[in-house]
Amino acid sequence: MKNLLPLLLLLISTGSGLWAQGNQSNKEPNLGINLEGYSYPYPVHFHSFSSQRESLRMAYMYQKTSGSRKGTVVLMHGKNFNGAYWGETMKYLLDSGYDVFVPDQIGFGKSTKPDYYHYTFQQLALNTKNIIDSLGINKIIVLGHSMGGMLATRYALMFPEQVEKLILENPIGLEDWKLKVPYQPVESWYKSELKKTYEGIRKYMLTSYYDNKWKPEYDPWLNLLAAVLESPDYPRYAWNAALTYDMIFTQPVRHEFKYLKVPTVLIIGQRDKTALGKDLVSEAVAKTMGNYATLDQEVASEIPNSRLLELEEIGHLPHIENFQLFKEQLNKALGK
Repeated sequence: MKNLLPLLLLLISTGSGLWAQGNQSNKEPNLGINLEGYSYPYPVHFHSFSSQRESLRMAYMYQKTSGSRKGTVVLMHGKNFNGAYWGETMKYLLDSGYDVFVPDQIGFGKSTKPDYYHYTFQQLALNTKNIIDSLGINKIIVLGHSMGGMLATRYALMFPEQVEKLILENPIGLEDWKLKVPYQPVESWYKSELKKTYEGIRKYMLTSYYDNKWKPEYDPWLNLLAAVLESPDYPRYAWNAALTYDMIFTQPVRHEFKYLKVPTVLIIGQRDKTALGKDLVSEAVAKTMGNYATLDQEVASEIPNSRLLELEEIGHLPHIENFQLFKEQLNKALGK
Protein backbone atom coordinates (compact mmCIF):
# COMPACT_ATOMS: atom_id res chain seq x y z
CA MET A 1 0.00 0.00 0.00
CA LYS A 2 2.87 2.38 0.85
CA ASN A 3 4.42 1.71 -2.54
CA LEU A 4 1.16 2.68 -4.26
CA LEU A 5 0.70 5.95 -2.37
CA PRO A 6 3.24 8.04 -4.35
CA LEU A 7 1.67 6.87 -7.60
CA LEU A 8 -1.82 7.78 -6.40
CA LEU A 9 -0.64 11.22 -5.30
CA LEU A 10 1.01 11.76 -8.67
CA LEU A 11 -2.15 10.85 -10.54
CA ILE A 12 -4.24 13.19 -8.39
CA SER A 13 -1.82 16.12 -8.62
CA THR A 14 -1.36 15.93 -12.38
CA GLY A 15 -5.00 15.21 -13.15
CA SER A 16 -3.85 12.50 -15.53
CA GLY A 17 -6.17 9.88 -16.93
CA LEU A 18 -9.52 10.12 -18.60
CA TRP A 19 -11.41 10.36 -15.32
CA ALA A 20 -9.47 13.40 -14.16
CA GLN A 21 -9.83 15.15 -17.50
CA GLY A 22 -13.45 14.40 -18.18
CA ASN A 23 -15.36 14.06 -14.92
CA GLN A 24 -16.58 17.64 -15.10
CA SER A 25 -19.61 16.84 -12.96
CA ASN A 26 -17.18 16.06 -10.13
CA LYS A 27 -15.51 19.45 -10.66
CA GLU A 28 -18.92 21.16 -10.86
CA PRO A 29 -20.90 19.34 -8.12
CA ASN A 30 -24.10 21.33 -8.75
CA LEU A 31 -24.06 20.88 -12.50
CA GLY A 32 -27.27 19.38 -13.88
CA ILE A 33 -28.86 18.92 -17.29
CA ASN A 34 -29.60 22.67 -17.44
CA LEU A 35 -25.95 23.39 -16.58
CA GLU A 36 -26.87 24.76 -13.17
CA GLY A 37 -23.78 26.13 -11.49
CA TYR A 38 -21.84 26.49 -14.74
CA SER A 39 -20.75 30.04 -15.57
CA TYR A 40 -21.11 31.30 -19.14
CA PRO A 41 -18.65 33.89 -20.50
CA TYR A 42 -21.27 36.67 -20.14
CA PRO A 43 -24.37 37.11 -17.94
CA VAL A 44 -27.24 34.76 -18.75
CA HIS A 45 -30.85 35.94 -18.94
CA PHE A 46 -34.01 33.87 -19.22
CA HIS A 47 -37.10 34.33 -21.36
CA SER A 48 -40.15 32.51 -20.00
CA PHE A 49 -42.92 31.54 -22.39
CA SER A 50 -45.49 28.91 -23.22
CA SER A 51 -45.15 26.69 -26.27
CA GLN A 52 -46.94 23.46 -27.20
CA ARG A 53 -48.70 23.45 -23.82
CA GLU A 54 -45.34 23.52 -22.04
CA SER A 55 -43.99 26.24 -19.73
CA LEU A 56 -40.45 26.86 -20.94
CA ARG A 57 -37.43 29.01 -20.19
CA MET A 58 -34.97 29.93 -22.90
CA ALA A 59 -31.52 31.10 -21.79
CA TYR A 60 -29.58 33.72 -23.69
CA MET A 61 -26.69 36.15 -23.49
CA TYR A 62 -27.16 39.66 -24.84
CA GLN A 63 -24.31 42.13 -24.69
CA LYS A 64 -24.08 45.60 -26.19
CA THR A 65 -20.84 46.96 -27.57
CA SER A 66 -19.17 49.83 -25.77
CA GLY A 67 -17.94 51.21 -29.09
CA SER A 68 -19.60 52.74 -32.09
CA ARG A 69 -22.41 50.33 -32.95
CA LYS A 70 -22.30 48.58 -36.34
CA GLY A 71 -25.22 46.21 -35.86
CA THR A 72 -26.36 43.10 -33.98
CA VAL A 73 -25.00 39.60 -34.56
CA VAL A 74 -27.01 36.55 -33.52
CA LEU A 75 -24.90 33.43 -32.89
CA MET A 76 -26.63 30.04 -33.20
CA HIS A 77 -24.96 27.02 -31.62
CA GLY A 78 -24.48 23.49 -32.94
CA LYS A 79 -26.02 20.18 -31.87
CA ASN A 80 -23.28 19.16 -29.43
CA PHE A 81 -22.84 22.61 -27.95
CA ASN A 82 -24.54 25.62 -26.40
CA GLY A 83 -24.01 29.36 -26.28
CA ALA A 84 -20.95 29.11 -24.03
CA TYR A 85 -18.60 28.05 -26.84
CA TRP A 86 -19.17 31.40 -28.57
CA GLY A 87 -17.32 33.28 -25.80
CA GLU A 88 -14.22 34.22 -27.79
CA THR A 89 -16.31 35.10 -30.84
CA MET A 90 -18.58 37.26 -28.68
CA LYS A 91 -15.66 39.21 -27.27
CA TYR A 92 -14.22 39.84 -30.70
CA LEU A 93 -17.54 41.02 -32.11
CA LEU A 94 -18.19 43.28 -29.12
CA ASP A 95 -14.72 44.79 -29.46
CA SER A 96 -15.43 45.27 -33.18
CA GLY A 97 -18.57 47.33 -32.57
CA TYR A 98 -21.36 44.74 -32.70
CA ASP A 99 -24.06 43.98 -30.16
CA VAL A 100 -24.28 40.19 -29.72
CA PHE A 101 -27.26 37.95 -28.94
CA VAL A 102 -26.58 34.26 -28.17
CA PRO A 103 -29.51 31.95 -27.35
CA ASP A 104 -29.52 28.42 -25.98
CA GLN A 105 -32.24 26.67 -27.94
CA ILE A 106 -34.89 24.69 -26.05
CA GLY A 107 -33.32 21.32 -25.27
CA PHE A 108 -29.79 22.74 -25.07
CA GLY A 109 -27.49 24.46 -22.58
CA LYS A 110 -29.27 26.25 -19.77
CA SER A 111 -32.67 26.18 -21.49
CA THR A 112 -35.55 23.87 -20.54
CA LYS A 113 -35.35 20.18 -21.41
CA PRO A 114 -39.08 19.36 -21.75
CA ASP A 115 -40.54 15.92 -21.16
CA TYR A 116 -41.71 16.15 -24.75
CA TYR A 117 -41.46 18.78 -27.46
CA HIS A 118 -42.27 18.67 -31.15
CA TYR A 119 -38.94 19.98 -32.42
CA THR A 120 -38.95 21.78 -35.74
CA PHE A 121 -36.50 24.32 -37.09
CA GLN A 122 -39.49 26.59 -37.67
CA GLN A 123 -40.47 26.40 -34.00
CA LEU A 124 -36.92 27.09 -32.81
CA ALA A 125 -36.64 30.01 -35.21
CA LEU A 126 -39.92 31.46 -33.95
CA ASN A 127 -38.85 31.02 -30.32
CA THR A 128 -35.64 32.90 -31.08
CA LYS A 129 -37.38 35.68 -32.99
CA ASN A 130 -39.81 36.27 -30.14
CA ILE A 131 -36.91 37.04 -27.79
CA ILE A 132 -35.14 39.21 -30.35
CA ASP A 133 -38.35 41.18 -30.90
CA SER A 134 -38.88 41.55 -27.15
CA LEU A 135 -35.44 43.17 -26.91
CA GLY A 136 -36.37 45.71 -29.56
CA ILE A 137 -33.82 44.46 -32.08
CA ASN A 138 -34.95 45.19 -35.63
CA LYS A 139 -32.13 44.09 -37.92
CA ILE A 140 -29.67 41.25 -37.38
CA ILE A 141 -26.74 39.41 -38.88
CA VAL A 142 -27.19 35.68 -38.25
CA LEU A 143 -24.17 33.41 -37.83
CA GLY A 144 -24.94 29.72 -37.43
CA HIS A 145 -22.53 26.84 -36.84
CA SER A 146 -23.25 23.15 -37.53
CA MET A 147 -26.90 22.50 -36.58
CA GLY A 148 -27.08 26.22 -35.92
CA GLY A 149 -26.39 26.66 -39.63
CA MET A 150 -29.55 24.72 -40.46
CA LEU A 151 -31.50 26.83 -37.98
CA ALA A 152 -29.95 30.07 -39.24
CA THR A 153 -30.91 29.11 -42.80
CA ARG A 154 -34.49 28.41 -41.73
CA TYR A 155 -34.57 31.71 -39.83
CA ALA A 156 -33.42 33.64 -42.91
CA LEU A 157 -36.01 31.86 -45.06
CA MET A 158 -38.79 32.70 -42.61
CA PHE A 159 -37.79 36.26 -41.72
CA PRO A 160 -35.77 37.70 -44.62
CA GLU A 161 -36.93 41.25 -43.84
CA GLN A 162 -35.10 41.12 -40.50
CA VAL A 163 -31.88 39.42 -41.62
CA GLU A 164 -29.24 41.72 -43.10
CA LYS A 165 -26.76 38.92 -43.73
CA LEU A 166 -26.53 35.16 -43.19
CA ILE A 167 -23.17 33.61 -42.28
CA LEU A 168 -22.88 29.81 -42.20
CA GLU A 169 -19.88 28.28 -40.43
CA ASN A 170 -19.53 24.62 -41.39
CA PRO A 171 -23.29 24.07 -41.33
CA ILE A 172 -24.64 20.57 -41.39
CA GLY A 173 -27.43 20.06 -43.88
CA LEU A 174 -25.42 20.74 -47.03
CA GLU A 175 -26.80 17.36 -48.16
CA ASP A 176 -30.01 15.43 -47.55
CA TRP A 177 -28.95 12.42 -45.48
CA LYS A 178 -32.32 10.71 -45.52
CA LEU A 179 -31.69 9.92 -49.19
CA LYS A 180 -28.86 7.62 -48.13
CA VAL A 181 -29.44 6.63 -44.51
CA PRO A 182 -32.27 4.32 -43.39
CA TYR A 183 -34.77 6.06 -41.13
CA GLN A 184 -34.13 5.62 -37.42
CA PRO A 185 -37.06 5.97 -35.00
CA VAL A 186 -36.57 8.36 -32.10
CA GLU A 187 -36.21 5.39 -29.75
CA SER A 188 -33.05 4.33 -31.61
CA TRP A 189 -31.46 7.75 -31.18
CA TYR A 190 -32.51 7.67 -27.52
CA LYS A 191 -30.84 4.30 -26.89
CA SER A 192 -27.65 5.60 -28.48
CA GLU A 193 -27.71 8.69 -26.24
CA LEU A 194 -28.14 6.56 -23.13
CA LYS A 195 -25.02 4.58 -24.03
CA LYS A 196 -22.78 7.64 -24.27
CA THR A 197 -19.63 7.76 -22.15
CA TYR A 198 -16.90 10.30 -21.63
CA GLU A 199 -14.45 8.14 -23.59
CA GLY A 200 -16.93 7.73 -26.46
CA ILE A 201 -17.61 11.47 -26.67
CA ARG A 202 -13.90 12.24 -26.63
CA LYS A 203 -13.23 9.72 -29.40
CA TYR A 204 -16.01 11.19 -31.54
CA MET A 205 -14.72 14.73 -31.08
CA LEU A 206 -11.13 13.67 -31.68
CA THR A 207 -11.85 11.92 -34.97
CA SER A 208 -14.76 14.02 -36.25
CA TYR A 209 -13.64 17.51 -35.25
CA TYR A 210 -9.91 17.58 -34.65
CA ASP A 211 -8.22 15.18 -37.09
CA ASN A 212 -6.96 12.98 -34.21
CA LYS A 213 -4.92 15.89 -32.82
CA TRP A 214 -6.10 16.86 -29.36
CA LYS A 215 -5.21 20.17 -27.71
CA PRO A 216 -5.81 21.20 -24.07
CA GLU A 217 -8.07 24.05 -25.20
CA TYR A 218 -10.60 21.46 -26.42
CA ASP A 219 -11.03 20.02 -22.90
CA PRO A 220 -13.66 22.50 -21.65
CA TRP A 221 -16.09 21.62 -24.44
CA LEU A 222 -15.55 17.91 -23.93
CA ASN A 223 -15.98 18.23 -20.18
CA LEU A 224 -19.12 20.32 -20.53
CA LEU A 225 -20.69 17.86 -22.95
CA ALA A 226 -19.83 14.89 -20.74
CA ALA A 227 -20.79 16.50 -17.42
CA VAL A 228 -24.51 15.76 -17.74
CA LEU A 229 -23.95 12.02 -18.14
CA GLU A 230 -23.97 11.51 -14.37
CA SER A 231 -27.08 13.58 -13.70
CA PRO A 232 -30.13 11.62 -12.43
CA ASP A 233 -32.10 13.62 -15.03
CA TYR A 234 -29.88 12.50 -17.89
CA PRO A 235 -32.61 10.31 -19.47
CA ARG A 236 -34.68 13.46 -20.06
CA TYR A 237 -31.65 15.18 -21.55
CA ALA A 238 -31.05 12.13 -23.77
CA TRP A 239 -34.67 12.12 -24.92
CA ASN A 240 -34.42 15.75 -26.02
CA ALA A 241 -31.16 14.97 -27.80
CA ALA A 242 -32.90 12.11 -29.62
CA LEU A 243 -35.78 14.37 -30.68
CA THR A 244 -33.37 16.94 -32.11
CA TYR A 245 -31.51 14.22 -34.02
CA ASP A 246 -34.85 13.28 -35.57
CA MET A 247 -35.45 16.95 -36.41
CA ILE A 248 -32.11 17.25 -38.17
CA PHE A 249 -32.56 14.02 -40.09
CA THR A 250 -36.14 14.57 -41.24
CA GLN A 251 -36.12 18.34 -41.88
CA PRO A 252 -33.37 19.06 -44.43
CA VAL A 253 -32.74 22.57 -45.74
CA ARG A 254 -30.65 21.29 -48.65
CA HIS A 255 -33.37 21.84 -51.22
CA GLU A 256 -34.19 25.38 -50.07
CA PHE A 257 -30.85 27.21 -50.22
CA LYS A 258 -31.83 28.51 -53.65
CA TYR A 259 -34.74 30.40 -52.07
CA LEU A 260 -32.57 32.51 -49.77
CA LYS A 261 -33.12 36.22 -50.36
CA VAL A 262 -30.41 37.62 -48.08
CA PRO A 263 -26.66 38.03 -48.73
CA THR A 264 -25.04 34.79 -47.59
CA VAL A 265 -21.45 33.87 -46.72
CA LEU A 266 -20.25 30.31 -46.17
CA ILE A 267 -17.14 29.84 -44.00
CA ILE A 268 -16.12 26.23 -44.51
CA GLY A 269 -13.29 24.24 -42.96
CA GLN A 270 -12.18 21.95 -45.77
CA ARG A 271 -11.22 18.98 -43.59
CA ASP A 272 -14.79 18.57 -42.34
CA LYS A 273 -16.44 15.19 -43.00
CA THR A 274 -19.42 15.51 -40.65
CA ALA A 275 -22.51 13.59 -41.71
CA LEU A 276 -25.40 12.23 -39.69
CA GLY A 277 -25.81 8.46 -39.96
CA LYS A 278 -22.43 7.49 -41.38
CA ASP A 279 -22.34 4.60 -38.95
CA LEU A 280 -25.68 3.32 -40.28
CA VAL A 281 -24.62 2.76 -43.88
CA SER A 282 -21.99 0.74 -45.72
CA GLU A 283 -18.42 1.99 -45.88
CA ALA A 284 -18.86 2.71 -49.59
CA VAL A 285 -21.91 4.90 -48.98
CA ALA A 286 -20.30 6.59 -45.97
CA LYS A 287 -17.43 7.76 -48.17
CA THR A 288 -19.89 9.71 -50.31
CA MET A 289 -21.22 11.64 -47.28
CA GLY A 290 -19.92 14.76 -45.58
CA ASN A 291 -17.50 15.86 -48.28
CA TYR A 292 -17.57 19.54 -47.39
CA ALA A 293 -14.83 20.48 -49.85
CA THR A 294 -17.21 19.77 -52.72
CA LEU A 295 -20.57 20.27 -51.02
CA ASP A 296 -19.73 23.86 -50.15
CA GLN A 297 -19.15 24.75 -53.78
CA GLU A 298 -22.39 23.06 -54.88
CA VAL A 299 -24.43 24.92 -52.27
CA ALA A 300 -22.69 28.25 -52.86
CA SER A 301 -23.52 27.99 -56.57
CA GLU A 302 -27.22 27.62 -55.70
CA ILE A 303 -27.52 30.50 -53.21
CA PRO A 304 -28.21 33.85 -54.87
CA ASN A 305 -25.83 36.59 -53.75
CA SER A 306 -23.50 34.21 -51.93
CA ARG A 307 -19.79 34.10 -51.17
CA LEU A 308 -17.67 31.09 -50.26
CA LEU A 309 -14.68 31.41 -47.90
CA GLU A 310 -12.69 28.19 -47.48
CA LEU A 311 -10.31 27.30 -44.65
CA GLU A 312 -7.70 24.73 -45.62
CA GLU A 313 -6.74 22.07 -43.06
CA ILE A 314 -9.51 23.13 -40.68
CA GLY A 315 -12.35 20.85 -39.60
CA HIS A 316 -15.89 21.21 -38.29
CA LEU A 317 -15.13 23.78 -35.58
CA PRO A 318 -13.14 26.66 -37.08
CA HIS A 319 -13.84 29.14 -34.26
CA ILE A 320 -12.57 26.62 -31.69
CA GLU A 321 -9.80 24.90 -33.65
CA ASN A 322 -8.13 28.06 -34.97
CA PHE A 323 -9.81 31.30 -33.95
CA GLN A 324 -7.22 33.48 -35.67
CA LEU A 325 -7.98 31.95 -39.07
CA PHE A 326 -11.71 32.00 -38.38
CA LYS A 327 -11.51 35.64 -37.36
CA GLU A 328 -9.87 36.58 -40.66
CA GLN A 329 -12.70 34.97 -42.60
CA LEU A 330 -15.32 36.44 -40.29
CA ASN A 331 -13.92 39.89 -41.02
CA LYS A 332 -14.38 39.25 -44.72
CA ALA A 333 -17.90 37.97 -44.14
CA LEU A 334 -18.79 41.09 -42.18
CA GLY A 335 -17.25 43.29 -44.82
CA LYS A 336 -14.47 44.61 -42.59
